[in-house]
Order: sequence, then C-alpha cells, then structure tokens
Amino acid sequence: MAVAYSGFREGQHPDRGHGAVNPSADQILEDLEILAAHGFNLIRLYDAGENSALTLKLIRRHQLPIKVMLGIWLEAELSNHEGCPWLEEPIPESELAANAWRNAGELRRGIKLAQEFEDVVVAVNVGNEALVDWNDHMVPAKKVIAYVRLVKAAIDQPVTVAENYAWWIRDGAALAAEVDVIGVHTYPEWEGKTIDEALAYTIENIEGVRAALPDKPIAILEAGWATLAEEFGERASEENQARHYRDLENWARANNTTVFFFEAFDEPWKGAPNAPLGAEKHWGLFNVDRTPKKLIQERPDADPESQ
Repeated sequence: MAVAYSGFREGQHPDRGHGAVNPSADQILEDLEILAAHGFNLIRLYDAGENSALTLKLIRRHQLPIKVMLGIWLEAELSNHEGCPWLEEPIPESELAANAWRNAGELRRGIKLAQEFEDVVVAVNVGNEALVDWNDHMVPAKKVIAYVRLVKAAIDQPVTVAENYAWWIRDGAALAAEVDVIGVHTYPEWEGKTIDEALAYTIENIEGVRAALPDKPIAILEAGWATLAEEFGERASEENQARHYRDLENWARANNTTVFFFEAFDEPWKGAPNAPLGAEKHWGLFNVDRTPKKLIQERPDADPESQ
C-alpha cells in the first residue's frame, strides 16, 4: 500500500492561472516524516514542478525511507468543452499551443528529476487522466504515446500512465503496448457503490483491465474513499474509508499488486470554493491540519508523537 501525496494546506494551492501558494520546506518535511512514521514508504507525486523537486531533495537530504513515483503533469492540448461538464467554452487555440509548449518543459523537468534522483524515484507517470472523455486537460492519445516513448528513452525507471479503468478497457490497447505498467484509477464511491460493494467492484474493474490488456502488469494508481461529501451522503465517513483501505490492503497483499491510496492529506483548495462539503476536499487519511483520521488512529504502526 502506497499513498498519493500533495502538500497544499489551508490557504495554499497550485498555480491555476494566478500564481501558486506553495508549502514551505519545513511543511513538506513535516508531511514526509508523518508518512514515514506511519509506514508509508512509497508516495505518488503528480508533477515535476518545484514542490516535487523540493520533496525529492528533502527525502534525500534527510535520508527518509520513502521512494517516489514521480508525475509529469500534462495540460490540455485538445479542447474537450463538449465532453467536460465544467468547460463552458472552447479552449482557445493559442492557449492549447502554449500548453503544448509547457508540456514540453514539464517533460524535460520530469526526465531531469528522474535522472538526478534515481535513488529516490522508482517509477514515472506521464499524464494524469488526460485521456478520459470527461476531463478538462485532454491530450490526444498519439501525443501521450509519443511522450511515453520520449521519457522511456531517457530514463531507466518504469514508465506508466494513469487513467480510469474504463478508458483502459475501451481504448487502452495502443498505449498499453508502450508503458511498462498499466496505471489504473478506480473509485466505487464516485460510481454510487456502497462500502459493502466497494471491494468486489474494484476487483471487477481490475479484472476487466486484465482481460482486455493481459500482457502488462497493473498497478492501482488511485483508489480511495471520501470521508465527507455532500455528493455521497452517509456513504462518506471515516469508518467507511478505514474499511475500504483495509479491504484493499488485504487484496493487494494477496495479489501482489501495488495500490496508491488517494490520498495522504485533505486538500481544501480542490473543487468549488463555495462548497466546503464537496467530495474533492475530503479524501485524506489525515485532515488538512495533519491530525489523523480513523484509519490512522487505529493502525498498529501509528506513532503517537506524530498525532
């Protein structure tokens, strides 16, 4: 069991067109020490920006027992305004061209970090949900394949792409032939499942990918359970999150499959600003103030000093 990590705290956020408010080195180090103390020795980062670079430097500098799957974030190179519910207007061609230029820079940064921190970075993920039909940062599949080839030629670590299980089953054959590992996202809670149905549904998702694409290993790069969400009602709870985690952990061990649980800490910047109970903000195993939720409180490896 691994965990997805983003260090943005209350009042912090990535750059969404008006500049970023980033966590400090001390804050990131605190997060990493919390995760290490609770046995999380593999984390997922989502981009190759300054936060990720700083995270890698801190892991090495402090000799923390943490390895990283490094992300390369891809911005929209195709306007998906007809498929994405919250894209009300087409993305201008000039913006798409600028995004392609930025993506090239992100690829260079990701490659450089993977090379420089080869002792810490154990895999690289190129693009996060950039191919699913509802996203706001769509990249043509042929471009993603070209990017995967570029990264694979430059680094020694395995390369993957993170997409929803349904996309892999329906459209993933060409990309699966290029990656070293198929990276799957699966969220039963988003699809209306109860906690009693969640594990069986997850297994069904993975078996569907395996049947469609039998020749590559599979890792679950995101699976989680929101603890508070107006979208999910009573299904969202710390008790259900703890159960889903434990169910996945038992399955992962029995099936020798890596699972990145989404996510380490709550992120209030996500979702609509005027919706504090929105699901996007409440997937953390820890609250945004870094206090532990139910699963962490009950884990036998919990360190009281870190709580």
